[in-house]
Formats: sequence, structure tokens, C-alpha cells
Amino acid sequence: MANIKIAIVDDHQIVRDGIKILLEDEPGFDIVFEAESGDKAVELSEEHEPDLIIMDITMPIMNGIEATQAIKEKSPDIKVLALTMLTEDQHIRKMIKAGASGYILKSSGKEELIKAINSIINGKHYFSDDATQTILHQLVEPTVSKSTEPKDANITDRELEVLKLIVNEFTNQEIADQLFVSVRTVDSHRRNLLQKTGAKNTAGLVKYALNNNLFES
Repeated sequence: MANIKIAIVDDHQIVRDGIKILLEDEPGFDIVFEAESGDKAVELSEEHEPDLIIMDITMPIMNGIEATQAIKEKSPDIKVLALTMLTEDQHIRKMIKAGASGYILKSSGKEELIKAINSIINGKHYFSDDATQTILHQLVEPTVSKSTEPKDANITDRELEVLKLIVNEFTNQEIADQLFVSVRTVDSHRRNLLQKTGAKNTAGLVKYALNNNLFES
């Protein structure tokens, strides 16, 4: 199997160097370019065609959200993983809507960075716990069905665990294995989440909410 081609985009040299050192110690990764701004990332992506870009958000000239959107419009197959210090839901929402497949914080360790990269390359989405909690906090009230008698949005801790795995696109069997429960139990949790949030799509629960501006305040 060919190595995964990685690009690192951050306006701080020390951050780029740190990520590069972490990844160079791991087999299966090739760093194809580094960039200090979003506009440079767009330019170099056309030239080097990376499999995945590790993208900061706050950068001069063109920020990570704008760069992600531009790159995905030109090269939809390029995956983007946001790596940032920003935890506000507006940044998470905008980054995902721009086309990012994952969102983790710079406080994350090497293990989580590698896990995020591999998950995204394998076609899944990946969100750090902090990012997921922010999304879930915004998800509960906005996705309640509009009716004269609002549905109960009192999501249990176990349902939150299931929802986090759904966000990361785990299958029913994978969720069952992760939580040491039966697939039937997972199905039950999915049905409860549908009822409590009013969402129409369990597998793409967060995506559905984002695409329909359900996080907008």
C-alpha cells in the first residue's frame, strides 16, 4: 500500500515542525508540503495532490475555512483535518460545512492525531471529544421537532456515547463492539435519539443538522 500523502498548513513554523516530527516517526506517512497560509495551501494542493491536509483555521490572507472550501471545490477527493485551538461551535460548524472530515484540538496527543488521520483516510469522520461535546450541546435543542408538544430532549449519557460514535460514522456493529452491548441495543438507542432530537437521519445526524442550518442560533 502506498504511503499516505500529508500536507501541513499552519501559520506558525513551530507548530508545523512539531506535527512533522510526530508524523515522520510513524510509518506510512509522507509529508508532501507545508504552507503558512490558506492561499498557499490552495496553490500547493494543485501541484502535490495530498491525500489529507492538516489545516489550521486562524491564518493570514486566507483562513482555514476559506482554504478548505477552495481546495474541496477543485479537488473533492482531498481530505481535510482541522487542527486548531478554537472550540466555538461556529468554527466547528463552518469548517465542516466547508468540507472538513475531522476536527481536533492542538492539545490532542500524537495518538489521537494518528487515529484521526487513519479514520478520515478510511472514509470516516473524526471529531475530538471537546469538539463532539460542543456539537452535541448545540444539537439537542435545535433538532427538536417543531410541534405544540415538544419532544423530550433529555438525552442520556449512554445515548450521548452512541451519538458520538454515530458522528464518527461507526456502524451499528462497531458501536456495539465499542460499548460492549448488542446490536439490538444500539438500534434502540438510535430510535430514541431520532425521537428525542427530531432528526431524520441517524447515520448522518450531525451532517443533517449542519446542512439544514440547524445549529444556527
